[in-house]
Amino acid sequence: MIKFFKNFRKDESGAVTVDWVVLTAAVAALAGVVYTSIESGASDLTAATGSYLGTKGPTD
Repeated sequence: MIKFFKNFRKDESGAVTVDWVVLTAAVAALAGVVYTSIESGASDLTAATGSYLGTKGPTD
């Protein structure tokens, strides 16, 4: 039984998979944060542009 645990501890066949899962989760979280930031900035810019154009007349 001790030999089994020693071999299990030394076996790294699934370690790369765990690394990739963690890396992929981090990239997905970062993409979500960036999307939220861009979305709110674009909405603010659109509202500001609409307000500016609403105050201008056809001859301005």
